[in-house]
Amino acid sequence: MSAWVKCGQSTPFFAAHAMTEKVSQRRLRYGEFLSAVRVKQRRVSYRDVHADAGRRPKPRRLRLLDVHRLLTPYVSVRFMEQLRAVVPLALFLALFQIAALRVDVEQGELIAFGMLAVMLGLMLFMDGVKYGLMPFSENIGFNLPNRATPAVVLGFAFLLGGIATFAEPAIGALRAAGGGVDPVRAPWLHLLLTRYPDRLVLAVGIGVGLAVVVGMLRFFFAWRMKTLIIATLLPCLALTLYAGLDPRLEPIIGLAWDCGAITTGPVTVPLVLALGIGVAAAAGQEDNPLAGFGIVTLASLFPAIAVLLVGIGLVAEVPDPAALPPIVGADATAAWWDQTPVAELIAALRAIGPLIVLLWLVQRFLLGAAIKQRNLVVYGVVVAVLGMALFNLGLTVGLIPLGNQAGATVPAAFSAAAGGEALYPYPLGIGLTLIFAVTLGYGATIAEPALNAMGVTVENLTDGAFPKQLLIQAVAVGVALGIALGVAKIIFGWSMLPLLLGGYTVALAGTLWSSEEYVALAWDSAGVTTGPVTVPLVLALGLGLGQAVGAAEGFGILAMASFGPIISVLLVGLWIRRSAEVAARGESWT
Repeated sequence: MSAWVKCGQSTPFFAAHAMTEKVSQRRLRYGEFLSAVRVKQRRVSYRDVHADAGRRPKPRRLRLLDVHRLLTPYVSVRFMEQLRAVVPLALFLALFQIAALRVDVEQGELIAFGMLAVMLGLMLFMDGVKYGLMPFSENIGFNLPNRATPAVVLGFAFLLGGIATFAEPAIGALRAAGGGVDPVRAPWLHLLLTRYPDRLVLAVGIGVGLAVVVGMLRFFFAWRMKTLIIATLLPCLALTLYAGLDPRLEPIIGLAWDCGAITTGPVTVPLVLALGIGVAAAAGQEDNPLAGFGIVTLASLFPAIAVLLVGIGLVAEVPDPAALPPIVGADATAAWWDQTPVAELIAALRAIGPLIVLLWLVQRFLLGAAIKQRNLVVYGVVVAVLGMALFNLGLTVGLIPLGNQAGATVPAAFSAAAGGEALYPYPLGIGLTLIFAVTLGYGATIAEPALNAMGVTVENLTDGAFPKQLLIQAVAVGVALGIALGVAKIIFGWSMLPLLLGGYTVALAGTLWSSEEYVALAWDSAGVTTGPVTVPLVLALGLGLGQAVGAAEGFGILAMASFGPIISVLLVGLWIRRSAEVAARGESWT
């Protein structure tokens, strides 16, 4: 060792600082250095340090101040994320109703409580999914493809996709949608939502399960995402055309395509992507940064196919819904377990319980691995159940009533109600309503946390060619115009068939012209925008609006809001590619 120490010499930790600032240096003898560092030091015997090692440590008691310092930074970040997603939408709906429509919000205190329950429930639920479900899924996704046959992996993928659908917070909005359907003008749709809601949810789950299986097969056989989307979309559009030509099935089209938006939520997407990453690694595609894109798209299309097939089967099974006997006990007082808040807690247990059992069985018996950090996993499961119960409660008393009120009062802007007069002239009232729809769609999309995270990922993967803000704005504009189109469909009584065929024909043409990475990005962006707050709120808004204007049903807004961002992102992708080609030509000439 050298006897000299150069003071002020930069270390790796201070390398960046040393490059920008000149540090004064002087030589110091090693003996002087040791003397300097030993100042105010005291020798302690090893025996003294470990004198209390064998004794039981005294329990430490946390003061309220300590609890506050520990929990506040942790909770505030997660609560503020939900606050930014929920409060702007709720305030916009309430202020529009009060200022523009001159109608007070009914049961405002109860709705405010429901919104608080939604925010707290989502905060707890997302935390529970992170610590209670994701460790299972990540471990299974990493190890199962290497320890099991492809058939076992595909079977687990089907069960995971199907059961995870039942745990989606927004899936409960489907069960409450039957009351907004006219049983005379849409009898089979009303029958499906009121008498057979479990059959509907099961069809959605099976559709998601099949979508996950196809997504895994894509990794095994290296299928192109563009080819897979076209092969899935064409049968879906063919079924839609068949249903649209049958007056009995035509009202079910909007519900079928809306179900595709409901399934891509905060449970299904991360769990399925965790499995997909593991399968991609096993298939040798771990270096492909776009390997995860595309599964969300398939999970949006397959449920629409499944629900249309259920509708076709229901029409064949029940030729005349009016001939069916009334549901036994439909008018009786609900039992205590079917009343709020017990019903919401039971629904949460039914939704999350099977998913936890499936993940535990696979880890325990197929992988033979014990649960690591068991206490943390148990905490996550309990918090997820409590969070979903709170969210369901907020859905019942907050989101759905607010959406129904907004939908029921919006027509007062352009049509007379209860013998009165319209608030505004008809063209102005219609324009105000469409502006309301555009603003609602744009604001809900901008506030979506998943879209912001997707924008960061896309910007990194494209090396800045597709900036985050450009993606967010493109998706927000597409959703806003889609929701406006869906609201116009309900107001003017337009048929769902030409709107869907026209919108997805444009999307299909953009898909054929676009490159592979932009195709997967555009189609996945449609699923990212439909979060657990936006879906039930927009669904309730459409049903309330449909009842107010006398429409047979109020579905289809979510379907319009799905193909809108597909088209807008594809167009932006084509513009980026065209700009790059022009820039490359200019460089070649110079």
